[in-house]
Amino acid sequence: MSEEKDGGAGKGSTLTRQGSIRRTSLLDAAEAVLVAKGSDASLRAIAGEAGVRVGHLQHYFPTRADLIKAVLERALERSLERLAETTGLRMVRDDPSAIELPEGHTNPDEVVGVVLAEQEDPQLVRLYVEVWALAARDDEIATVVREFYRKYVAHVEAYVQQGRPDWPGEFCRARAETFVALVEGAALMRSGIAGSRSPAMDAQLAQFAVQLLRD
Repeated sequence: MSEEKDGGAGKGSTLTRQGSIRRTSLLDAAEAVLVAKGSDASLRAIAGEAGVRVGHLQHYFPTRADLIKAVLERALERSLERLAETTGLRMVRDDPSAIELPEGHTNPDEVVGVVLAEQEDPQLVRLYVEVWALAARDDEIATVVREFYRKYVAHVEAYVQQGRPDWPGEFCRARAETFVALVEGAALMRSGIAGSRSPAMDAQLAQFAVQLLRD
């Protein structure tokens, strides 16, 4: 009897792993098509990139908004992983209050360094730009993007509150919102899409971003 249960559990684990691998493959295809085609990134185009039928894609992601939500969630998860690896600061994607700080609190300069380093990846910046453009024309995608940034701001707010418990909650949130607005807007300039990058601008940007977190 126990052998049958073990066999069933093993089969279930295998199916779960296979589903995870397929989901990852579909998200990889979605990112590639979003970067290459922007507003023309249809479910059909993404399914074609992944080498599957549209129905197979929709089994995992019924709508394009569902797919973009998953793409953004994975991007946030990766950002949090890089932050943990570099600074020791650990946060949970879906629970900003679940924050673990290394002894002595994380240096804001290190946090800002990790955040700005992500803008060194032109493919990642292009992905966000294309998603923003889609959100401007599609209400469902706009809702997904707003939720993504709500979580982003909440993570920053939790970090600010941990470092400055003497600051009122509303003030911490305003600081977090300003930080996200500054960093996300800077991506357009630093990537070369909307301007040219310079060492002086990078230095000023890092300085202002750090000040928003602690001063």
